[in-house]
Amino acid sequence: MNERLPLYAAEDTCADGCCTPARSRRAALSRRVRWLVAATITYNVIEAVVAITAGSSASSTALIGFGLDSVIEVASAAAVAWQFSGSDPEARERTALKVIAVSFFALAAYVTVEAVQSLLGSGAAEHSTVGIVLAAVSLLVMPGLSYAQRRAGRELGSASAVADSKQTLLCTYLSGVLLLGLLLNSLFGWSWADPVVALVIAAVAVREGREAWRGDHCC
Repeated sequence: MNERLPLYAAEDTCADGCCTPARSRRAALSRRVRWLVAATITYNVIEAVVAITAGSSASSTALIGFGLDSVIEVASAAAVAWQFSGSDPEARERTALKVIAVSFFALAAYVTVEAVQSLLGSGAAEHSTVGIVLAAVSLLVMPGLSYAQRRAGRELGSASAVADSKQTLLCTYLSGVLLLGLLLNSLFGWSWADPVVALVIAAVAVREGREAWRGDHCC
């Protein structure tokens, strides 16, 4: 098991270059986090455009909500990218965590409102092949990105990187919910399935938001 490296350890406690390997490892992990965050942002921008376009075409609040969730994820990942772009990530970590927490709360609020409206019969969505394919692809892509970022963040000791990885993991759950909802709606006409499970996802988002706000993700 990899030992978690102190992200902000003092450097003046070592002599004769004994800290060079640890310092080099931290630099490598920081670069890895930046690349993973860049990949997450790129994918989510594409995902948002496709989901919102397909959702508008099919009158699907679930697809539109999924696209807006991607926008929220971009904001979360951008907060981590901003943190690690500076020379002193420690000074920026609390701000980055607050942004991630707020993005979780915003996601939970939106999903809850849309789910309740769907349960109250705000309109039936049409079949969307594009939406089904998008949800399936996201279900395959997001777990790998989340795992890689969470592993690097934990070894680096960065609560914000771990928090953002959980935002990406939440997208995996939403992808599964979206896929299930679209399939059940297309195959059986069960329009209630998606909003019911979406409410569970909203509850998870609130919990993750609270942890990010307190900075508990590395504990």
